[in-house]
Amino acid sequence: MPVCLLPCKRRCGPLRGTRLSADARRIVAAQAARALAYGLGSVLIGVSLARRGLSDAAVGAVLAALLAGTAAVSVLIARYGDRVGRRRCYRLLFVVMAAAGSVFALTGSLPALIVAALTGTVSTDVVESGPFTSLEQAMLPHAGGDATRLFGTYNTVATLAGSVGALLALLGSSPRWLLAYPLAAAAALVAASQLSGAVERGDELEAEPLPPLHRSRGIVLRLSALFALDSFGGGFVPQTFIAYLFVRKYGASPHTLAIVFFAIGLLQAISFQGAVRLAGRIGLLRTMVFTHLPSNLLLAAVALAPNLASAIALLLARFLLSQADVPTRQAYVMAVVEPSERTAAAAYTNTARYVTRPIAPLIAGAAIRGALGAPFVIAGALKSVYDLGLYVLFRNVDVATERPAR
Repeated sequence: MPVCLLPCKRRCGPLRGTRLSADARRIVAAQAARALAYGLGSVLIGVSLARRGLSDAAVGAVLAALLAGTAAVSVLIARYGDRVGRRRCYRLLFVVMAAAGSVFALTGSLPALIVAALTGTVSTDVVESGPFTSLEQAMLPHAGGDATRLFGTYNTVATLAGSVGALLALLGSSPRWLLAYPLAAAAALVAASQLSGAVERGDELEAEPLPPLHRSRGIVLRLSALFALDSFGGGFVPQTFIAYLFVRKYGASPHTLAIVFFAIGLLQAISFQGAVRLAGRIGLLRTMVFTHLPSNLLLAAVALAPNLASAIALLLARFLLSQADVPTRQAYVMAVVEPSERTAAAAYTNTARYVTRPIAPLIAGAAIRGALGAPFVIAGALKSVYDLGLYVLFRNVDVATERPAR
């Protein structure tokens, strides 16, 4: 049965206890190592693309390839992840990450950058990172513990590690610093190699062969459609693109961006922990919507900022609120599906988030020709529509059973 995440004081079964299990610690450690490299990359990839003299269209193509790669590889994980083995896929992704990151560090060739981007292992954001996230979301519930709190810890550690990675950009802005990717991948591979068989498909799957999605197909399809809209909006302003736009519009230096992204990471960590506590009071869905909607208004307001200082202030305020929906959304998806559906549910809902994002940077690249702030307005509007749609469609759904709540 799905894990109960309803806000109540009663602790039962797998929700009892807050100490991380050995497998949970290994997953969080691997995520932290990866996030460290992604945090550095969130600053340096955008800066490198701006400095290497690539055209706006070429930059849009690279960012689109980054997002397309996460979508394509996530689909493969959805279809074959459990068949091949979660741990085996997880380790293979880290090997590919090392190679792809090295390409971004060592060459400015557009074809090579696009090929590396299409591996799905070089992320434009710190926390949610394609096929890695799909596997981790499927494995974490099998590690034991309160699911919402576990996802809160998982995202908090990742964003703090990503913040440290962004801060490392203060030491240098050369693309060679992106060789941190293979170093981080090697460290993560050590942790991933020690995962136990408990994180693989559960024993309940041995009883009868079932398709990757069976009981929860309807709700996963509805959530996927909404997540696709939200992600399409977010695709206009990934952190790499924010760095690029701040350099172009305000002349921001790499040092300034490093400090800003470090501060963003700290605010995200606060947001994740606040989300865990807020969800215990008002529920997962309300936490997702009531924090995300005002953050989108702040995002749109960045376009109207007259100078770098005000743009940074609006961006920081936005991130304080916007990330509260991350652990709650991940816990929500895992709660409404059977254990046997978790890999497919995580992968398909994540894929829905990635499959629409490659289109957004291409449109954003054209939109900034008219106004550099246009992507922020478009993103804020689309993501607000997602929030309203999510609340209207799911406000009467019981998170634990998928049945309308009485």
